[in-house]
Amino acid sequence: MTTQTRASAVLEIDVNNHAGVMAHVVGLFSRRAYNLEGIACLPVGDGRHSRIWLKVMEDERMPQVLRQVEKLEDVQGVRLHGGDHPVFTGLAAHFRQDG
Repeated sequence: MTTQTRASAVLEIDVNNHAGVMAHVVGLFSRRAYNLEGIACLPVGDGRHSRIWLKVMEDERMPQVLRQVEKLEDVQGVRLHGGDHPVFTGLAAHFRQDG
């Protein structure tokens, strides 16, 4: 039996900042049974926009999910990064316990 390891990926999503945007983005992943390994979100610039980072495990559905995210009304842009993106490696270091 062979065990296949899936790589993690980080999606960086620029969105309009208003109530319900996070629910729309995360709901898209939930409906497709994607487990989100990490979520971070912060306003950018003057606060009219936010940036959402989602850490997910990559699989064959990723290209289709990316296209669907890009079609959401409030999404301004999507970038795909490797799972070692600093937004999550930095957070992991912050939450690491010293024993």
